[in-house]
Amino acid sequence: MDLRANPFYLDDEAIEWVEKTRDSMSVREKAGQLFCVLFKEAKPEELEYVKGILEPGGCMYRVVPTKRAVEFTNMLQKSLKVPALIAANLEKGGNGIVSEGTLVGSPMEIAATDDVEMVKKMARVCALEGKAVGANWAFAPIIDIDTNFRNPITNTRTFGSDPERVRIFGEAYTKTVQELGLAASIKHFPGDGQDERDQHLVTSINDMDCDTWMNTYGRAYKAGIDAGALTCMVGHIMQPAWTRRLNPGIEDKDIMPGSLSPELMKGLLRDELGFNGLIVTDATTMAGYTTAMGRLKAVPMSIAAGADMFLFARNLEEDFQAMLDGIESGIITPERLDEAVTRVLAVKAALGLHKGVSEVDEEKALKIVGCDRHMEWSGECADKAITLVKEEKGVLPITPERYPRILFYPVEPPAGGEGAYKVNAACEAIRQRLLKEGFKKVDNFVPQPYGEGFTIKYKEIVDNYDLILYVANLSTKSNQTVVRIEWKQPMGADCGHYMNDIPTVFVSLENPYHLLDFPRVRTFINCYSGNERVLDALIDKLLGRSSFKGINPVDPFCGKWDTHL
Repeated sequence: MDLRANPFYLDDEAIEWVEKTRDSMSVREKAGQLFCVLFKEAKPEELEYVKGILEPGGCMYRVVPTKRAVEFTNMLQKSLKVPALIAANLEKGGNGIVSEGTLVGSPMEIAATDDVEMVKKMARVCALEGKAVGANWAFAPIIDIDTNFRNPITNTRTFGSDPERVRIFGEAYTKTVQELGLAASIKHFPGDGQDERDQHLVTSINDMDCDTWMNTYGRAYKAGIDAGALTCMVGHIMQPAWTRRLNPGIEDKDIMPGSLSPELMKGLLRDELGFNGLIVTDATTMAGYTTAMGRLKAVPMSIAAGADMFLFARNLEEDFQAMLDGIESGIITPERLDEAVTRVLAVKAALGLHKGVSEVDEEKALKIVGCDRHMEWSGECADKAITLVKEEKGVLPITPERYPRILFYPVEPPAGGEGAYKVNAACEAIRQRLLKEGFKKVDNFVPQPYGEGFTIKYKEIVDNYDLILYVANLSTKSNQTVVRIEWKQPMGADCGHYMNDIPTVFVSLENPYHLLDFPRVRTFINCYSGNERVLDALIDKLLGRSSFKGINPVDPFCGKWDTHL
């Protein structure tokens, strides 16, 4: 470990602080530095509970109001002997840490602009809005590659399926946030997107052979490392080919996910790729972590296998004791403990935390978070990203004069329901926008009772509507096994029964792969996000006031021939 080299670049003063701080700590204090705890609501009682057990090396915020984030940051940093790393999922804007933050665009939306400057703008918003409330660590960029369209968690969280674009965009994000004073975390090593399963639920697999992996995921990680990424997040994802190459003869049952694998953390990430920075596990509360190994054994094994920080706890008191027991029993050697703590402190020194932490100013934060300039960039991203995947000649644009009567099919979870957290009732927001544009009627489709003589006549629909518009808002999220359309009963009542007789347009606000379930629709549009700027830009494009500019960052046809029809 060279603290003067990439990614730390510490001077003598900073190295002295790291070494003196480490050497002055008790074993219990060192163990505390290994933990990155979750402050879900950023409330004083959460801090009181954590400090009753340990002094954490870092923490992560979920999304809270700006005022609360500022107050909690100041309270937290004042209470600690050693300043904390404060992280957030700053994957697409300041909305990853505060509720008033700017959502510039999902990574896939950024990729659809095909403009690396857009990545830099998004990263700039992440850094400026994050720093405004005291964050110093971005759990981003995501450099997973969306090679499997069935994966329910990667999807729009990635820069797409082109390894080269993922490499370039991930590198640009890393450089930008770190130039602005935040530590980046390239994730989720050894790479999500290959499996159709979610590591939140199972220990998933990246099943590429070694050479293919190195030429795709490996190049993306190497670019991030060379760009100076201070940290790397390892997932609960196995890479059997590399594990077997680095440990010939290993039995299948002993192949571990990145978060528990010395072959992947030490052998591949450190030795093969040359990463010198801090390794943090992904959230250890995921099922993909504990299905690989019993939890109380796994806690110290993650550090012994090469991780430097342990993300979250199932029960902090129990997990901390498991870590202490692992140190006492020798699972974590004194040398491995000191190495991990050194890297934690070195990241802090690289961020200047060894010189002290300034109090965060609420008034200044409120001027930065969600500011006009950042919202303009979000609008620019929406305009450049929305993609016309395929078009039936002559159907667009839609105007009140051409199509006064619209039959509207909303495809989304109930407002406020599970899966609707990204955009609440976005479909209804679009319907209301269309009504304001002067369409005579925009009627929500209502399934009819099933049975001979009870279902509305086909011709009645054809005679009463000029256009059918589908809007799907099914977003990628953890703890789901698919992101697919579930058509209504009876017999797919809301599926495309009328599209051969009524012009039909399908818009997906999130998942770009819905052609799989609606292959023969002849006009299909992808948006990749459903924020307000996207909804506004979408209306402008549907009505012909703005052109479609986005490119396909993935194969929206899902490799099927009939989706091209």
